Amino acid sequence: MGTGRSIYYSRSELVKLAAMEYCLSVGLSFEAAATTVKRLEEKQPEFTNPSSQERFMLWWNQQERSLQLVDFDMESAIASLKSGQPVIPVWLDQIHHRLASKLLI
Repeated sequence: MGTGRSIYYSRSELVKLAAMEYCLSVGLSFEAAATTVKRLEEKQPEFTNPSSQERFMLWWNQQERSLQLVDFDMESAIASLKSGQPVIPVWLDQIHHRLASKLLI
């Protein structure tokens, strides 16, 4: 028999979970996704606020040999892709939009 237990999340917690879900959906490992969410919090402390519409990208840093969260720049993204390096968009407006559409269901 079930426990009848319910778990309630705040909107900011739901945004963090939505960001995590997005990162996992593009193929990042759990650790890389969690690191990305942590970096989002460091780079944009208000990223859970729906008015936060910044656009970032995960960009391969050759020197550090790791994905870095940087401001989205179309020219840099295209140059990286042309050189065969991964670029993953992390657009807060899209994360907020996806979450809002799920909450309306």
